Amino acid sequence: MMRVLIVHNQLWAHYKSKLFSEIDRAMKRADPADELLVAQIALYEASRKVMQNDDTIVYDYPYKVLFERSLDQVGFGARREALFRIFNEYRPDVLNITGYFDWAQVLLMFYARAKGVKVVISSESSSADHNRSGWKEAIKKVIVSRANAFFCFGKTSAEYLESLGVAKSAIKVRNAAVIDEQVIRQRYDEAQKELHATAKPVSKKFVYVGRLAPEKNLDTLIRAFDHTVRQTGADWQLLFVGDGPEKENLEKLVAGSGVAGKVIFAGGFPWYQVPGWLAQSDVLVLPSKSEPWGLVVNEAMVCGMPVIVSDTCGCAGDLVQDGVNGFTFNHTQQAALEKHLTFFIQNPDRIAAMGQESLKLIAPFASGPVAVQMSETYRDLAAQRQEA
Repeated sequence: MMRVLIVHNQLWAHYKSKLFSEIDRAMKRADPADELLVAQIALYEASRKVMQNDDTIVYDYPYKVLFERSLDQVGFGARREALFRIFNEYRPDVLNITGYFDWAQVLLMFYARAKGVKVVISSESSSADHNRSGWKEAIKKVIVSRANAFFCFGKTSAEYLESLGVAKSAIKVRNAAVIDEQVIRQRYDEAQKELHATAKPVSKKFVYVGRLAPEKNLDTLIRAFDHTVRQTGADWQLLFVGDGPEKENLEKLVAGSGVAGKVIFAGGFPWYQVPGWLAQSDVLVLPSKSEPWGLVVNEAMVCGMPVIVSDTCGCAGDLVQDGVNGFTFNHTQQAALEKHLTFFIQNPDRIAAMGQESLKLIAPFASGPVAVQMSETYRDLAAQRQEA
């Protein structure tokens, strides 16, 4: 029998809930006596309060919410005390923390190791995320040296861990950036069926999905779209699905451009409604200056869409092959973005085939197989502990 404790920040994180459900299922398939518990520190982050789930989508896994409030309202002392309490009550063989940015989790990790418990760190960080300082990197090296295994979102997060001295063999999962591909694809197909039933002509669209925030580089996208449409005379549209602090500035930029009638601000929508907007679109664009991963790229790709992604997005190295399923570009080079927009405008017949390539490239990030890899890692670590 094995007991696994996963520490996670917030209950209302739908894709993590999908992953935890799949892990629980994989563990029970291998050995019904194995137990999983996810310690959810809080209900939600204040900035993501609107992102709770559709009541029709149920994720089934064992969890306990430590604080029935926002994560932002839970101080370090309270968090540390609650984590140590549940650890001592549950007495796991394996502890999986979800980052080394939370000192309460880091202290729990050191405590677990002192007790002989095996530790896994799930990491989404890459070297491009933020400006790095020498002393912070030195501290991270000490922290990661105490873990037994690592789960990474993709290549960039794995490479970053290796730069901190982590052995390649310790990185057990390199494709942990998963979504609920079944729900996304099902709702996309339903929306497409409804669109086809109306038989209304629909303009081709580039689509951006996410927060309207400065780091997303959306002013560059608007200028690039404006210039490209002027040059090609194309009857394409640009659709923004999301809300945020830059909305007013972006609307002013559009109003002063030559494409005011071709840019649509749809507003913000919960994740389970996004496939309906993807179904109306043709190519996803994510032009961010900084993006730890960019799960919306996964969403578009499971819907069979080509993508244009800036090379500072964590997902670019894993999910985008230039000229195969889309393109990457330097976010500072507007001309490069214009070139890729122009490609799809001038080659609409390539969209479907490149979308099929997206389906192939996203396949290794399916939640079920990734969960099996994680479950097997827990089992190997638990066996090592029992042998020690």
